[in-house]
Amino acid sequence: MPTPLPLPRSTADEVLDVLVVGAGQAGLALGHHLSAQGADFLLVDAAPEIGSSWRSRWDSLRLFSPAQYDSLPGLPFPAPADTHPTKDEVADYLAAYVDHFALPVRLSTPVFRLHRDADGTFAATTPTGTVRARQVVVATGPFQTPHIPTLADRLDPDVRQLHSAEYRNPTQLPGDGRVLVVGAANSGLQIAAELAATQAVTVAVGTRPTELPQRIAGRDLFFWLTRSGFFTVPSHTRIARRLRARGDLVIGTRSRDLRRRGIDFRPRLTDIDGRTARFADGSSVAVDAVVWATGYRPDYSWLHVPGVVVDGAVRHTAGVTDVPGLYFLGLPWQTCRGSALLGFVGADAAALAGRLAADAAQPERPTPVTPAVLQA
Repeated sequence: MPTPLPLPRSTADEVLDVLVVGAGQAGLALGHHLSAQGADFLLVDAAPEIGSSWRSRWDSLRLFSPAQYDSLPGLPFPAPADTHPTKDEVADYLAAYVDHFALPVRLSTPVFRLHRDADGTFAATTPTGTVRARQVVVATGPFQTPHIPTLADRLDPDVRQLHSAEYRNPTQLPGDGRVLVVGAANSGLQIAAELAATQAVTVAVGTRPTELPQRIAGRDLFFWLTRSGFFTVPSHTRIARRLRARGDLVIGTRSRDLRRRGIDFRPRLTDIDGRTARFADGSSVAVDAVVWATGYRPDYSWLHVPGVVVDGAVRHTAGVTDVPGLYFLGLPWQTCRGSALLGFVGADAAALAGRLAADAAQPERPTPVTPAVLQA
């Protein structure tokens, strides 16, 4: 586990080259490249330990991607190539990555406010002081604030409900009765499959995702997806727009297999009245617990830099904003499908590190970047 570093003293003469907000996979990959460049930089993270967001996921979670596709730049994932790492193995790997490259990380350090001063430098307010930097990279990741629909307010108080971010294992829910899982993407179907061993389960399906098996023709699905260029399709292309419209792939968990195990599938949840859940086809079911597998929303309320985040979406091109010195990394579809994935974010990190160095050498951009609006 990396030793927390003291914050730089906040004086006019002490300004970092780069402040990276977020020490998850994206921030660490960038840190590796910044270290190689000899930059004066610091990574800060609100979590108390590296890999915290992975350790807090449900107990049985494993990656869909085999270990050979899960490495950050410069350090192979320490597991047999064809195995699927557990969430704790991922967290351990990230912690080992920090130690291996001696990356400067300050944990338990949320940024309450980031603003740009008149001289063009940035000031980040943290619990233990202000950090100043010429460039800032926001690498806080896509899983920030769990989203729970307002329908949840209509549930009977005796109905146990939790977001998938809070789910750990079936013992958190009543041992008898029916559990409603709202959402049929990867998290929802995996949790439903686990619950089905001990509970009656209904799954409410909003937008039906594309489901694919884990293995095809004797090879892991990631072999075929990587070979086909699926993860590197540029985000600005027509095919990328079609892929985004289809949503995430559901890998390895098939709804038809879950039906055979007795899981009840219903269409979109439209209303709740006490213990009764109603669906788009007019059907209803009595529930004793609800798991909201309804995703996350970004939270950039701390980012006090006008024009960068509009209606929750980051205005950027390949992570570069119109504000000189402010960048993003690890956004879904930042440059391609793999931008937010553990084993693929390294390419974006390398490109952004090069851009940071180029912009630092020429602080005033001759031509402003024309941004694309992408959902963070």
